[in-house]
Amino acid sequence: MGDTEVLVVGAGPVGLTAAVELRRRGVGCRVVDRLDEPQPCARAVGIQPRTLEVWDAMGLVRDALDAAVPLYGRLGYVNGEPGQRVDLKLPPDVPYGFAALPQYETERLLTARLEAYGGRIERGTELLGLEQDADAVRARLGTPGGTETVQARYVVGCDGAHSRTRQVLGLSFEGDAFPEEYMLADVEVDWDLPSGYTVRSVHQDAGGATDDVLVCVPLPGRGRYRMSMLVPPELSVPAPAAGEEVAHGLESGRAPELRDIQAVLDRLSPRPTTARSMRWSSVFRISHRLVDRYAAGRVFLAGDAAHIHPPTGAQGMNTGVQDAYNLAWKLALATQGVAADGLLASYHAERHPVGEEVVARTVRHAREGIEVEVLREAQLLVRYRDSPLVEPDPGPGAPEPRPGDRAPDCRGLTGDIAAYPVRLFDLLRSSHHTLLLYADAGSAAEELRACATAARAAAHGRLNVFAVLAPGAPGEGLGVPRVHDRDDGFRRQYAARAPEAIVIRPDAHISARFHRPSPTTLATHLAATFA
Repeated sequence: MGDTEVLVVGAGPVGLTAAVELRRRGVGCRVVDRLDEPQPCARAVGIQPRTLEVWDAMGLVRDALDAAVPLYGRLGYVNGEPGQRVDLKLPPDVPYGFAALPQYETERLLTARLEAYGGRIERGTELLGLEQDADAVRARLGTPGGTETVQARYVVGCDGAHSRTRQVLGLSFEGDAFPEEYMLADVEVDWDLPSGYTVRSVHQDAGGATDDVLVCVPLPGRGRYRMSMLVPPELSVPAPAAGEEVAHGLESGRAPELRDIQAVLDRLSPRPTTARSMRWSSVFRISHRLVDRYAAGRVFLAGDAAHIHPPTGAQGMNTGVQDAYNLAWKLALATQGVAADGLLASYHAERHPVGEEVVARTVRHAREGIEVEVLREAQLLVRYRDSPLVEPDPGPGAPEPRPGDRAPDCRGLTGDIAAYPVRLFDLLRSSHHTLLLYADAGSAAEELRACATAARAAAHGRLNVFAVLAPGAPGEGLGVPRVHDRDDGFRRQYAARAPEAIVIRPDAHISARFHRPSPTTLATHLAATFA
């Protein structure tokens, strides 16, 4: 198929997210995966509210919501008795709750989106090696028809915990493995526990140590769960020797049978129940590791290729999706020749600290017990305040959200013609940056119009501008589309002070807030992103 702008290695949720976002921005990319067929495994199941926000921007959320089931919380049991119950409640301004969706369904939806943009997955194709110079990467691929060398401007390795991309680059992947083996199964049960709740049932010995565990996550379908539990001795094998390989993920050659699952349910199920209709099962191990660099030259790592950790809180796939979402818009600007020097370096600067925090938190929760911090588990507190792309923290007393924070949604904005209100996220559903100009009755339209003109020029036209008007603000003369903050919701949500300019990146993180903005301050700020 020849050369390409970006080669994506791995067609799981992370690689597909990168490919969809690149294609959405008109960037040519190839997606290769060593598997001949997608796996029918319900591995990554939990979908965080932040991921649903990402899918909203990608135009995927409606199909995802139709295919998913809600997650309301967790029911805990200790030695057969009810324990801690956690209800996953979010503030009313968060547009989506928690959901469960099997990984194969996530991949199906993303694949359909990729194909809608003219892309496809090249299956049975694996990375054999690569070399790079200042201008390009040459990747050697093993294909069903032999070998092929592809030249790409950039390569994104989304090829999992055993990443060939990472190995070829020789990057450090420091960490350790948990000694326990687990088994996974996708089964149906007939208990009467409330739907929409994860079930965690454990047995503790006389000293209070947990020696047996069962975790059940709801899946679409009546009484259907993805269950995980400790492996019985007859299915256990020694772990790989230290340094031989990364002991993480599904293991081939051993699959639990229904009777193995039933034996655990007989010991730990909070209600007498019978497992049936097993669709899939496997044995897996868990490690925790973090790559030292998310990028080496023109090659980038995302998802499990960069960070692996316990599945506590369903953080892994969701973190990887955000890796890809963060990287894709930057790669698009780079391939289109409008990226500032250092833009691609911001990927490691922003995402490595996130990976570090997620690994540390999930390991702590796995070893010490789960302490659910709902907003953090929902990945709504990920922020890039120290990023070179955002304005410095203005210090105590500054309004929140601040530069680097996620841009929250806001309801109740109205236009001049449509009779129905819109959400702020409706304005942000774009592949470009967005500039919001907040104005009240005392704001000078000429000055704000000059700000919009300068910002558009600095962003090479890759910027949408909207005026958000407080009651009484004159909308004439701004020269940009406008919405009315008639219920004062935007001002309250953003603690907005007119006149104000708020710059929001394509990944819906705020990069700047300027009270009494000027064309010069906006152009200078955008120069950190655009050449």
